[in-house]
Amino acid sequence: MSEKIQKIISAAGLMSRRAAEEALRGGRVTVNGRAALLGDRADAESDTICVDGQPLSAPGRKLYIVLNKPRGYVTTMHDEKGRRSVCELVSELESRVYPVGRLDMQSEGLLIMTNDGDFANALMHPSHEINKTYRTWVSGQSIRAAVKELRQPMELDGYRIRAAGVEIEEITGTEATLLITIHEGRNRQIRKMCEQSGLRVRRLCRIREGAVSLGNLPSGKWRYLTDAEVKQMK
Repeated sequence: MSEKIQKIISAAGLMSRRAAEEALRGGRVTVNGRAALLGDRADAESDTICVDGQPLSAPGRKLYIVLNKPRGYVTTMHDEKGRRSVCELVSELESRVYPVGRLDMQSEGLLIMTNDGDFANALMHPSHEINKTYRTWVSGQSIRAAVKELRQPMELDGYRIRAAGVEIEEITGTEATLLITIHEGRNRQIRKMCEQSGLRVRRLCRIREGAVSLGNLPSGKWRYLTDAEVKQMK
């Protein structure tokens, strides 16, 4: 059956549909030896589809894991700068998994990874709003005033974001630890929100996403999601 190539790649568990589209734009995908373009279609059963020269494997068991991403790792599976990638931390898995969403290089904490393209696409779709909570270490001259501002809707990059949930875990002079819960999850949103409110983020760790909590999972380690967590996230 003929389907869009990015959908076939996503279903095979290699990467998200959005990442597959970027791979097509970048000339990294071939069908039967010829470069494929975004919008092209193929048959997964009769055509040979390769990404970066490697043929797609048939979909196997669906895997759902949570990784405690350390700082210094990128969440892309193909990094042109040769930086360390989260894929190195899950290389022992039987099937390649890819991140659902992103954490910037200097952020750490909970990162859901899967080879289930439909699951990933559903979670990343704007209509599927999932609360994400971050433990955020900040510094600033007027922390309580900044927290009050963070609890209000604000404009970021021309987009109006909803008010964040903010709890003060600890405050000592010009430094504090905050729990910040957001809904949209836009690029570097927490850092930009804090900067706009007069705070400097010293450290940022995602500790919860929807039904999944980081708990005491060590940095750089991963675990399978429970059936209950997968069901709730779906």
